[in-house]
Amino acid sequence: MSLDRTATAPAPWRWQTLMAAPHRLAFFSAAVVMSAAALWWAHELVGRATGWFAPSAAVPNTFVHALVMSLGFMPLFFCGFLFTAGPKWLQMPEVTAPQVRGPVTALTVGWLAVLAGVHLHHLLAAAGALAATVGWSLLTWRFWALVRHSKVRDRVHAKVIAVASSLGAGWMLLGALGLGSMHLAWVRWAALAGLWLFIAPVYVTVAHRMIPFFTASALPVLDAWRPFWLLWSLLAALGLQGLWLVLDTLGWSTTPGVASVRVLTSALTGLGVLALAIRWGLVQSLKVRLLAMLHLGFVWLGVALCLDALAVVLHFAGQPAVVLLPLHALTMGFLGSVLIAMATRVSCGHGGRTLAADDLAWALFWVLQGAVLLRLVAVVWSEGASWVLVAASVAWLAAVGGWSLRYGRWFGRPRLDGRPG
Repeated sequence: MSLDRTATAPAPWRWQTLMAAPHRLAFFSAAVVMSAAALWWAHELVGRATGWFAPSAAVPNTFVHALVMSLGFMPLFFCGFLFTAGPKWLQMPEVTAPQVRGPVTALTVGWLAVLAGVHLHHLLAAAGALAATVGWSLLTWRFWALVRHSKVRDRVHAKVIAVASSLGAGWMLLGALGLGSMHLAWVRWAALAGLWLFIAPVYVTVAHRMIPFFTASALPVLDAWRPFWLLWSLLAALGLQGLWLVLDTLGWSTTPGVASVRVLTSALTGLGVLALAIRWGLVQSLKVRLLAMLHLGFVWLGVALCLDALAVVLHFAGQPAVVLLPLHALTMGFLGSVLIAMATRVSCGHGGRTLAADDLAWALFWVLQGAVLLRLVAVVWSEGASWVLVAASVAWLAAVGGWSLRYGRWFGRPRLDGRPG
């Protein structure tokens, strides 16, 4: 008896299928930028450690690394999520992929041009960042339109995200101007302010809405506890980090009084986030891989805030480099882990697949955790820092590159259940 292989063979990958849903186009584009940035940075660090290849640099690569890792691929993932979940939150008509194709293309091509401009010309990098700014501004305008025209009573989360996204367009513009004028302090400011006052606020707003909901849905013994005062508290904690950036710029952060307040507030807010993770069902979530990924990613936010307090103390003890501890716990740990968890969930749910993290997704998540730990080790172990950095960058590339290769194939193929989207 012959087998009908056409029933089980996967459909061919097609560019046209990316236009079936906003998350397909945006997530695929985000995966391209994320993987390109990871590959470029691993190449840079290997070259720095070995001296085998030293391409000319029109812009110091560390500044571009900071800008692309903070404002590059994450807004593209935001686009995929917001124009998939956003209309449902706001009870508005669906947004189609062709409606966001132009801005997504501007973001994708723009950030790839930024990476190329590092070695070709700073004006190419600036033009790329400006194109990305225009793309994100258009997407933000479209999301604001959904918020404005929605008649639902609860638009708090959507409004917070819209405000943060508007700030994000400003930070992108500042980065573009910094690259164009070679005012690298502006580039640094755009990256750091963009993290604490755009990217992280969007993350905690989505976490406040979705983590309790997902957890209660999968584990009915838990409640979806998410009072609004909790959201304002989380946003205030991030706002404090933005305040410290301002005081750093003014040179006031090294005064004992300011430093003491920072240590106290960062430690308390960090411990508060860790307590919240437990309240939201961290321990219970470990039974479900996809939930565990989301909850463990959220734990990194509490760790990052606690490490900020520790970094201030160690800075006064004569170890200024430890400022990179909270930064990478935030970016690689919190943002990276939650990104992989949420994007995997959306990709499964909207791909007609089982809503679960299989062995490959689970393994990629733990490779990412290893990359975070290696990066933190590189901060405190100066003697072997260069090679630990290489190992961290390669592990990061393996995690995000592996995720992109696996799920990028899904985005160009139709849903397994035959439904549209």
